[in-house]
Amino acid sequence: MSIEHLQECINYRFLNPHLLDHALTHSSSNSENYNNERLEFLGDAVVELVISEYIYKNLNLPEGQMTRLRANIVCTESLALAAQQIHLGDELKLGKGEALTGGKKRRSNLANAFEALMGAIFLDSNFDTVKKILLTLLEENIENAIKGKLVKDYKSKLQEYIQQNPSNTIEYIDVDRTGPEHDTVFTCQVVINGRPETKGKGKTKKEAQQEAAKNYLHKVHFSED
Repeated sequence: MSIEHLQECINYRFLNPHLLDHALTHSSSNSENYNNERLEFLGDAVVELVISEYIYKNLNLPEGQMTRLRANIVCTESLALAAQQIHLGDELKLGKGEALTGGKKRRSNLANAFEALMGAIFLDSNFDTVKKILLTLLEENIENAIKGKLVKDYKSKLQEYIQQNPSNTIEYIDVDRTGPEHDTVFTCQVVINGRPETKGKGKTKKEAQQEAAKNYLHKVHFSED
């Protein structure tokens, strides 16, 4: 892979190559002043808006179903899958420690870089351009999500399960954070009706929360079908 090949994969050539370089630079590789986290912040909003607009215009669904469908399409697993298909991990610039611990294949890094890439394309062009590119890259994921065949958003599933009784409450708490900065592991616990339940671990808090929700659903033998 190469930067040239990546641009061919997304069918877009950057007018400002610096933006692409910025989007591919992980926080472990350089100073905190030059990494893709700010572009990720922007890209997250761009991705959510594009997918929200698509669902609204193309599917006649109530608000709750729209929210759950969007969550499935924009979750870490979905975006990481899209990143893998364009070999985005091959071009990530990582610090030595992150690279040695499998950072180029880590789902959270891939999903975050994918969002940063969308943010960079938005800044380099316009909303219509990034929308066209994003919908093309996520086309299969969107179709699978509509059919219920995409990776599961366990937090949404758990929310749906718990709120069968409207009086039930659910929250996620951070219980631990271990490892060096380049290889941090978060531990979160799901709390239902004030009672601590299952825990989950992940490279980000979102991943840990998803794992905690997944573990609880397995505990209560909840069917995901």
